[in-house]
Amino acid sequence: MSRLNNRIRVYRAEHRMSQGELAAKIGVSRKTISTIEVGKFVPSTVIALKIAGLFDVPVEEIFSLAEE
Repeated sequence: MSRLNNRIRVYRAEHRMSQGELAAKIGVSRKTISTIEVGKFVPSTVIALKIAGLFDVPVEEIFSLAEE
């Protein structure tokens, strides 16, 4: 089974952005961002693309598969 790693927290820190600010900018709840960051929730393609677009990087820069 594959697990989805992400670097959202890193990008938020670089942009001095809270979970709430990121959530508001892409139209989801802060809890959604939190659960994605800790790996409890796999985002939809739309959410992943919105996050990558906001930080102006390819989606692969933020999300990657890690084999367990």
